[in-house]
Amino acid sequence: MTRRLVAIVGPTAAGKTALAAELAHRLPGEIVGADSRQVYRHMDIGTAKPTDGERAAAPHHLIDVVYPDEPFSLGRWLDLALEALDGIWSRGKQPFLVGGTGQYVWALLEGWQVPRVPPQRELRRELEAQPVSALIEELRRADPESAAQIDPRNARRVIRALEVYRVTGKPLSYWRTKAPPSFQTLVIGLRMPREELHRRTDSRVDRMMDGGLISEVQRLLAMGYGRELPSMSGIGYREICQYLAAEMDLIEATTRIKMGTHRLARHQSSWFKPDDPRIRWIEAGESAAEAATRLVVEWLGAVGPAERRAAKVIR
Repeated sequence: MTRRLVAIVGPTAAGKTALAAELAHRLPGEIVGADSRQVYRHMDIGTAKPTDGERAAAPHHLIDVVYPDEPFSLGRWLDLALEALDGIWSRGKQPFLVGGTGQYVWALLEGWQVPRVPPQRELRRELEAQPVSALIEELRRADPESAAQIDPRNARRVIRALEVYRVTGKPLSYWRTKAPPSFQTLVIGLRMPREELHRRTDSRVDRMMDGGLISEVQRLLAMGYGRELPSMSGIGYREICQYLAAEMDLIEATTRIKMGTHRLARHQSSWFKPDDPRIRWIEAGESAAEAATRLVVEWLGAVGPAERRAAKVIR
């Protein structure tokens, strides 16, 4: 049987996780996460991990992979994702790739050749001691293509690009060659009006606050996971750390989390463009599951007889 992957993409809070769980339940399948924050253990509320009900609907992979103080990279995610996919296909199940980390999604679907350069702690300390402006200037000289793509405010990504260059002698952009993947892919995108999406993200932040986000951050700090860790720099964790350090009040922290989530949604739209012909866009909401089911059934039917027989399960 042809190896097939269904990817569900779109902005945060659009309903990707719930849709994937429903599809995986209708067509016996398993879910592979493509979220750079949900890989961390003990970080559940602020990363909006799947609910117990969603996890019960289908097995999930690449969630709770590492501890918050462990390094994690795109290369490691790709290795784990390909391993998970091989296992799902070997069990005769349909894999669903779900998440809003566009770099992860397209690296897998486009077959990026990513350098496996582990973190160089001494080199990172050396780079972190320098002004960000100096790092950006060095990156522009060594790798102008990456310098043009990386947000200069994201010091961690700038340092990573320099780390790869210094270790391998080749710029990060050199490694971004592509090899056609050995599977076929259907990419389904969820979309909704920006105003509605902002209402959904704000509501989700309020639920996180009511659901114990402050206690979760306090617990992480008590476990020894400092606020300087990359895992603790994510939206929600950073602001609550600032609140707990009396650097802002709770109203300001909550407002900043909401604003940061709005920015994240806009950033995700640069990875998942409305005019991208590879993405089959559907409207988020109550009708999304039926619309997505029809797309999957039609796509499976176009692949071959064996897939058409499997598609009967979700009609």
